[in-house]
Amino acid sequence: MKKISALWIILNLIFLIVFNAVFFVAGGIERNVSVWVSYGFIHFAYFMLLLTQKLIRKGKSSAVFGFSLYLISAVYFLIQLVVGMIFILASPEGYTTALLVQLCAAGLYGIMLVSHMIANEKTADAEEKRHHQIDYIKDASVKLKGLSYRIGEKKIRKKVERAYDALYSSPVKSRPDLASMEDCILMSIHEIGDAVSAENNEKAASLADSLLTVLNERNMRLKLLN
Repeated sequence: MKKISALWIILNLIFLIVFNAVFFVAGGIERNVSVWVSYGFIHFAYFMLLLTQKLIRKGKSSAVFGFSLYLISAVYFLIQLVVGMIFILASPEGYTTALLVQLCAAGLYGIMLVSHMIANEKTADAEEKRHHQIDYIKDASVKLKGLSYRIGEKKIRKKVERAYDALYSSPVKSRPDLASMEDCILMSIHEIGDAVSAENNEKAASLADSLLTVLNERNMRLKLLN
């Protein structure tokens, strides 16, 4: 792992070493301000390309997020390299044009980068929310199904199985206003488990009926408001 990290560092330094070696050997230190402005912007673009990895939102779609950000940074670096080299080779006396052109390019890059980062954050948040909702249905379904196996009386088991079927077929999407209802569903499953452990079949049956009612109400509210 350390060797790989060292190799990446070396790879990242190759451009800086070669570029700076050619820059100073070919032209020395006595340069116009426009040249130093371009020199600085080229380094800024390259450092932003290296920094892009730190800007990627971690998650299931990190590869997709990373591709879009890397593409923006890579395109900006190439454009900045070409534009910067034009100003370095031309070496105009005044620096205003060089500064404004490259500052505008950097500003456009910043807008595109940040806007894509915001979009990635929204997408990642939506993915996490959906995974949470799917996990809610899966976990609750597994618990309820496991409880049905522990009930010996067929009539009571059927009630729990009906609640399980309703839960298993429930939409995985949710809304903030249903949070308390969903907490109630999870609490009901926990109470059914306690009743089953205490062999209180009547309470388990009553709780299963109540759970089925709440589940049907939740699913109905989702259908009506979508």
